[in-house]
Amino acid sequence: VQLQASGGGLVQAGGSLRLSCTTSGRISSFNAMGWYRQAPGKPRELVAAVTSAGFDKYRDSVKGRFTIARPNADNTVSLQMNSLKPEDTAVYYCAADNMGTWSDFRFALWGQGTLVTVSS
Repeated sequence: VQLQASGGGLVQAGGSLRLSCTTSGRISSFNAMGWYRQAPGKPRELVAAVTSAGFDKYRDSVKGRFTIARPNADNTVSLQMNSLKPEDTAVYYCAADNMGTWSDFRFALWGQGTLVTVSS
């Protein structure tokens, strides 16, 4: 199974982007999917995650601005990012199939990253 992330780009502060993660396998087979990001010189961090049942989780800095959609029948899970800030600049990765817990994610599958750059 492969994951393909897309939708990154350059946007001004306050703008919006929508990232998409498409899988080659049946998305319904995954118990959860997530989006991570890694800024230069910083560790990778969880941005948002969603279970197959629709439960979601966000890091505090993106709450109210980002929305992760429940995986749909098109084998795609999206991340809508609004009111973007320069500190959101990072490479964003999608991940699937959590082998850990809801408080300690251990995703088994990873896609390549898509770069999001937010200018001030």
